[in-house]
Amino acid sequence: MTPVGRPGCLDPLADLRTPDDPACDVYLTGNVFLDIIFTGLDSAPVRGTESWARGMGSSPGGVANMATALARLGLRTSLAAAFGDDHYGEYCWDALEQGEGIDLSLSRTVRGWHSPVTVSMAYEGERTMVSHGHEAPPPEPAPDCPPRARAAVASLAPGRAEWIAQAARKGARIFADVGWDDSGRWDPDDLADLEHCEAFLPNAEEAMRYTRTECPLAAAHALTEQVPVAVVTLGSEGAYAVDGATGECAQVPAIAVEALDPTGAGDVFVAGFVTGTLAGWPLADRLAFAGLTAALSVQEFGGSLSAPGWSEIAAWWSHVQDVPDQDPAALRRYAFLQALLPAPTRPWPLRRAVPTIGFRRSA
Repeated sequence: MTPVGRPGCLDPLADLRTPDDPACDVYLTGNVFLDIIFTGLDSAPVRGTESWARGMGSSPGGVANMATALARLGLRTSLAAAFGDDHYGEYCWDALEQGEGIDLSLSRTVRGWHSPVTVSMAYEGERTMVSHGHEAPPPEPAPDCPPRARAAVASLAPGRAEWIAQAARKGARIFADVGWDDSGRWDPDDLADLEHCEAFLPNAEEAMRYTRTECPLAAAHALTEQVPVAVVTLGSEGAYAVDGATGECAQVPAIAVEALDPTGAGDVFVAGFVTGTLAGWPLADRLAFAGLTAALSVQEFGGSLSAPGWSEIAAWWSHVQDVPDQDPAALRRYAFLQALLPAPTRPWPLRRAVPTIGFRRSA
């Protein structure tokens, strides 16, 4: 692998690239939020009281979580999104373009529109969020959007998203997730765009509700009637995947970690699976890598801030092999990393980013 994008970032597709490849590895579109995350709360906020958090982070959120996770894993990432022309929007744009090396040429700044904001409070292994924002004015049609790309990541919703079909026609491999259905309908017709997708990655509850099954594993198999590869995340029990074309199944247990903030862990999981798929890894290795990146992310503040890169993964792999009484079978499960990772340059644990909007530069 060779350096690409962010300084020190490795290219997992270096050996596969040809002159005819698209310039973009992964295309995304969606809403960018400014995320403000409070952690270290002893309990949920109580009405009429003031709660103090022991930690706080600020970072681009929403679709920026996925874009950052992909970019930190060395994939050339293009994001089409609206940014407010307020200070929050300027910060998010700079953090993504300059800080993460994400291509924002298809994004736009909307005058007079303020950035959506989410406040997330993490406690007891869960999170509560409060968001505010207004819908951005629709963009003018762009003939080069979506661009030609190796892959695209889509979040499915009721109704068709025409860009998904367009991206698929241009040769992109589509990976999809889905949000919680507040309507309670869980209508399988809302997943119609799966016909354009290569893989679908819901959590266990979402998968069972859409398939009307009682078991996450059964739900994964049922989903392969609509999409070639179904991956169901099982929370503390790991993840399960089925390749409907080959009949291959894989299940990988979760890595036990002390979770600081689960914000964005699902996005990081998808990014890890996309990376392994584009690199041509076996199904079980893709699943293990996705679970590892998600586990590393929950030990840090925020969604995009917490996404691990190759240096963090290398530091973890070096550290975990020296842990006393380590399970040999667990080490073998991640032995495929040995040939991929750079030599660790910093000790574990690593702090990925300062969780603030930024300090004023000294004179």
